[in-house]
Amino acid sequence: MKVRTEDGIKDMSAVWFDGGKVMMIDQRELPHSIRITGFDDYGDVVEAIRNMTVRGAPSIGAAAAYAMCLAALSGADMDKASADIKAARPTANDLFFATDHMHRLIKDGQDPVTAAEDYANMIIWKCTRIGEHGSKLIKDGMRIMTHCNAGALATVDVGTALAPMRKARDEGRRFFVYASETRPRLQGMQLTAWELNQEGIDHAIIPDGASAYYMEKGVDLIITGADRITANGDFANKIGTLDKAIAAKYFGIPFYVAAPISTFDFDTGTGGDIVIEQRSEREVTEIAGVRIAPEGSPALNPAFDVTPAGLVTGFITENGILDPKDIRMVLDDE
Repeated sequence: MKVRTEDGIKDMSAVWFDGGKVMMIDQRELPHSIRITGFDDYGDVVEAIRNMTVRGAPSIGAAAAYAMCLAALSGADMDKASADIKAARPTANDLFFATDHMHRLIKDGQDPVTAAEDYANMIIWKCTRIGEHGSKLIKDGMRIMTHCNAGALATVDVGTALAPMRKARDEGRRFFVYASETRPRLQGMQLTAWELNQEGIDHAIIPDGASAYYMEKGVDLIITGADRITANGDFANKIGTLDKAIAAKYFGIPFYVAAPISTFDFDTGTGGDIVIEQRSEREVTEIAGVRIAPEGSPALNPAFDVTPAGLVTGFITENGILDPKDIRMVLDDE
């Protein structure tokens, strides 16, 4: 991704490996500062996944791959390391996919650094293909809506939901993006808007509750990412996605989900089987450590919701744009 720094525009990834350390942009510091942090212990990478230093399903997967690499290099018990990494967060499938992928390769004697680098590069390649397929949906003058962050920060580089937008921009089309704020962690406001601004893509931040308002005014296309897609096409994504899908169905707006094969989980039958992460109520009741809710009023904070396959127009994958009933076609790429 292009990042504007004091030293000019630089190409950066969300997570990478350098000098024996897993390096990553600390997403908690954005958009106010660009802080790069590094870890040489796999347990510290696990904590970085848990505390959302790194976020976004594919980037979490890459971080998991690099964590397995560090574990192997340190001589750690790989079964224990695998279990520790998988325990970091429960919902995003890429975490489990990447950990199992690395576990198999390391057991087969592959070099852990090469295996982890190949995994991260594979995600970038898949996201590039998603951009190529998805850009065909974007016409000049469109108004597009997205939710949470499914850009380069969330996917090592390029993006899933934002990949078609980057590609369409590069091909000369002009369009406008509504980026919903994504309470309570504000990924849309702090991360997606930051990326769109870095890329020079016309956009505006909107409150989550204003989504249906702007759909009624005129939205042409909705593209989101996903954290886990089940065998029947139900998918989990950041809380608030289901609201948008229901409203989009009512207003007749095409609703697409962009995700690589690592997000598909064919061992999970339906969305009802997905474990939804429940996060601290303080993310809801506080802003910057200051309580804004009445004392004594508790809060509920599910990190994700599940959207039924029947509300999805299509899945944008590296294999092309698939109808929900045809998603098993992604297995052809394995």
